[in-house]
Amino acid sequence: MTTLAPQQPTHRDDEEDTATSPRTDCVADFAGGLTFEITDRGGSGPAHVVLCRRAGEQEVRLPLTPAGDGCLRAALPGGVDVPEGRWDAYLQVADDEPRRLSPGLNDLRSLVDRAPTPTADRVAVRIPYGTKHGNLTIRSWERSPHAEAGELHIGGGELEVTLQAYGAAPAPDAYAELTDREGTASALRAGLTSDDRGGLRFTVAYGDLRPGTWDLWLRPQGETGPRVRIARLLDDIVDKIPVFVYPKTRVETEHGPVEARPHYTVDNDLSVTVVAVD
Repeated sequence: MTTLAPQQPTHRDDEEDTATSPRTDCVADFAGGLTFEITDRGGSGPAHVVLCRRAGEQEVRLPLTPAGDGCLRAALPGGVDVPEGRWDAYLQVADDEPRRLSPGLNDLRSLVDRAPTPTADRVAVRIPYGTKHGNLTIRSWERSPHAEAGELHIGGGELEVTLQAYGAAPAPDAYAELTDREGTASALRAGLTSDDRGGLRFTVAYGDLRPGTWDLWLRPQGETGPRVRIARLLDDIVDKIPVFVYPKTRVETEHGPVEARPHYTVDNDLSVTVVAVD
């Protein structure tokens, strides 16, 4: 049985010698689930893949069962709650100390161009990856509702954002919102239009932004509804920062000349940073 239990997990340092760490193949499915396969080393007692959330006191225990060809297999269904964050993967046999797992082959083909139905009330994303020390970690996102960023178009001192809303059908008074991360400037609104593929789009005029970092949101039900962070999650790229690099644009504003650049954060949320220039 798959369980999610609050407790203090036993962690080894992320720099554990990966030469002796069991290699684990992972297969991602369209619904947000993962399958783990580990070579059966003939240990005695029940074995589990244990996922431990960093900076937290939660773990998910997934029982390993024989899968033929000398392999053990464990499944993480997409419907199991795995709160957003990074989860380090361990192997535990019986009551032995958990051992860090190392990544083998990650089959993420089902995540490419993934598009849940717009009526889905929850989007779950789990991407396995290797850390800088060669260990296996799972990056999890769970958003309800969710606003998925699509293509970004830059030109004429403006940023045009396309997006798809999940779990929140936009009302007539829906709009996009930009908030100053430092909280020193008032939030800005941008009107929404529909595109020919059932998505939404809006335009950000860089000249309206004062220096700082601005986070982008969808307000699908207007002022009284939820504020939904716009993010790019539905693909196989765990870290968007080095992959999606956008140019800086210089514009004149009432605060003087600035350079503006859209970018994704460490959580793959969409933001715009504006810097004053001479």
